[in-house]
Parts: sequence; C-alpha cells; structure tokens
Amino acid sequence: MLCILCLRLNKFAYQFTNMFTHQIKFRVLYSDTDKMGYMYYGQYAKYLEMGRVEALRSLGLSYKSMEDSGVMMPVLDLKLKYIKPLFYDDEVTLVTKIHKMPGTRIYFEYELLNPKGQVATVAETTLVFVDCSTGKPCLIPDNFKSKIETYFS
Repeated sequence: MLCILCLRLNKFAYQFTNMFTHQIKFRVLYSDTDKMGYMYYGQYAKYLEMGRVEALRSLGLSYKSMEDSGVMMPVLDLKLKYIKPLFYDDEVTLVTKIHKMPGTRIYFEYELLNPKGQVATVAETTLVFVDCSTGKPCLIPDNFKSKIETYFS
C-alpha cells in the first residue's frame, strides 16, 4: 500500500514540476474600478497580458523581438472565472503558468490572488504563433523553444 501511495505522490509531484511558473505583484488602480469599487471585469485582460509579457521577459524573450523577427502571437481564446472581487489599491499577486510545451499554440493559465492570498480569479489564454509575412500559424520559434524547453524535460 505504501509503495502505491508513493507512486501516486511522485506522479502528482511530477505534474507540477514539469511547468513554467512566474509571478508578479501589482496594485489595482482607481481608474480600473467600477462604481461598486470592484476591479472592473474589462480590465482583467490588460493584467493578464502584463503577466504574460513579464513571464516571457523573465526567460529573456519579448513580444517586440519576436515580432521584429517575423513572428507574432495573437490571442485566440480568453477564459475568466471571477471567484472573489478585487478592490481599489489591493496588492494582487498574479501567477502565470505554462503547463505544456508550446507547439503552434501556447497555453497560459493564471491565478490572481487577493491581499489575503486567496484565489480571486482564475483565467486561461491561448495564443498562436503566426508568421507575420504569411499570416498563417507556424511552429514555436527556435530561440523561444530553447529557452522554455528546459522546464518540460
């Protein structure tokens, strides 16, 4: 019985060590709140983009350099689930995760934690690598792949 439990725990641990994770903190701006004092739902996409951009920057990558080299990454899909409200001046922790090695698409998952460390919002985005000259999907650029593949080996 103990060996079966160990195998299950090792499999569980493997699932969560085989990913890329990055986190940043930000404060909810007054201009990002609605009349109820909540962070307005339309502002979340902006913060998710900030999480993605800073996660990639931590790997030594940037949207600008990718676009300059001929590859863009438009958002294909955005999904949000609001669990608890965020308020003006809350210090929010934004955790950005990539659970799967990218191919032609890259899948990001996010958690926004309130000042108490509680999950306030969960989100997912799917972006597609697109060749700027053809406008068609392409494989992950080699320099991007070399910087992220170590998290998935």
